[in-house]
Amino acid sequence: MSSLLYDAPGPRAKRRNTLFTVLFLAVLVAVLWWVYKSLDEKGQLEWVKWEPFFSGSEAWATYILPGLKNTLIAAALSMLLALPLGAVFGIARLSDHAWIRIPAGAIVEFFRAIPVLILMIFGVALYSEYTDVSSDDRPLYAVVTGLVLYNASVLAEIVRAGILSLPKGQTEAAQAIGLRKTQTMTSILLPQAVTAMLPAIVSQLVVIVKDTALGGAVLTFPDLIAAVSPMSSYYGANTIASFTVVAVIFVAINFTLTSFASWLERRLRRSKKSTGAVVGVEAIEDLETVGHAPHEPGGGIKE
Repeated sequence: MSSLLYDAPGPRAKRRNTLFTVLFLAVLVAVLWWVYKSLDEKGQLEWVKWEPFFSGSEAWATYILPGLKNTLIAAALSMLLALPLGAVFGIARLSDHAWIRIPAGAIVEFFRAIPVLILMIFGVALYSEYTDVSSDDRPLYAVVTGLVLYNASVLAEIVRAGILSLPKGQTEAAQAIGLRKTQTMTSILLPQAVTAMLPAIVSQLVVIVKDTALGGAVLTFPDLIAAVSPMSSYYGANTIASFTVVAVIFVAINFTLTSFASWLERRLRRSKKSTGAVVGVEAIEDLETVGHAPHEPGGGIKE
């Protein structure tokens, strides 16, 4: 039986696929066994390395929870600043006015092109040279600044993609009943685009949580990653155990975030405020040609 995407495999293809699957599983088992033996020979699987995390609260109270607190603070501040900033620039890129659309597009493309770590390093230098921010607070300020500048530019493209995914009839109907451009955006387009944008927005929020680790690894920001080194030294070089616990915490945070987003998306869909379209992260790149195409009269959103 064939589909639009591929032809159903025949007997030979099925045997070949089965063979490849068996070979892949065999290689995977061999790699896992090699990893296990290597860790076991290095003593990284001994109970004494893992005991601090399962017996007593010293490791959690001294290292993990303070680092987790700083990670959540940096992520929360970055989200609170990046979301509205991204929405503003996303809407600005749809403006009919060139003096709004072109600068907004230039800013978004500029900060999208710079690695977030470089933005954080520039942030440290900026706060050190031109502000009175204390040396203890500079890493937090730099991490938040880098995350906001980069992720706001990405969120701006998500917002633009979500609005452009709506049928043009929505805008035309709003114009037919006499709504202004601003009213059309706030009352018609944005409420419907929220559900379409939600998966991509949550993916970017997960990126924000993970990228806080760059501050701990490079800028001495006292987050979860930065807590691994002193914790490992104190408990006898249990580096693997420490990184594993930190990784599990990151997985739990991001899983909670995505689970909440899935619940919220289902709730919004049940409220029938969405067209049903969903904009993935990959759709943002497809809009590059739209963003650089000539603007037709009446095709944009006046501010």
